[in-house]
Amino acid sequence: MYRIGELAKQCEVKADTLRFYEKHGLLAPSSRTESGYRIYTEKDAERLRFILRAKAVGFTLAEIIELLSIELDKSNWACADVKGLVDSKLKHVNDKIAELKHFQVSLERLSQACCGGPESAEHCSILEALETNTDKIKCENHGHHHDDSQYTKKCQSKG
Repeated sequence: MYRIGELAKQCEVKADTLRFYEKHGLLAPSSRTESGYRIYTEKDAERLRFILRAKAVGFTLAEIIELLSIELDKSNWACADVKGLVDSKLKHVNDKIAELKHFQVSLERLSQACCGGPESAEHCSILEALETNTDKIKCENHGHHHDDSQYTKKCQSKG
C-alpha cells in the first residue's frame, strides 16, 4: 500500500501528476484513509507505470485512456486493435516530422536570404518574403534568388 507521495516518489513523478491523472479518469486510489489520504495498491502502481510508459512514447491522455480500456479487457480485443492505435500514432508522428522538416527548410531559406546586418529593416528580405506573394526571395548576402514557391503555393491555396 502506498500513500500518494510514496507512489509518486517511487515512479519519479510529482503527487500533482497523480491527482491530475485521477481528475482525468486514468488513475484512482484504491481507497482512502479515515483522514482522507489516498491509498494506492501495487495494482494501482502498475497502472501508473503503464500510463507513464505510454506517455513516454508519445500517447495523449485520450489515447492512454483507450489503451487502458483495452488493457483492462484484453480478451475482447485483438492485437490488430492495439497495433492499429500504434500505427495511427506512428503516422501522426511521421506527419509531424515531415511538417517540421518543411518548417526547417523554409526557415533556413529565409535565414540565408538575409544578411543580418545592422542596416534598417525597411528592405529586409525576410520581411519582404513574408509580406509578398512572390516566388523568389532576394538573397541579400549572395546576390542571387532562392526559389520559394512553397510560400506562394500555401498563400494561393489559402486565399
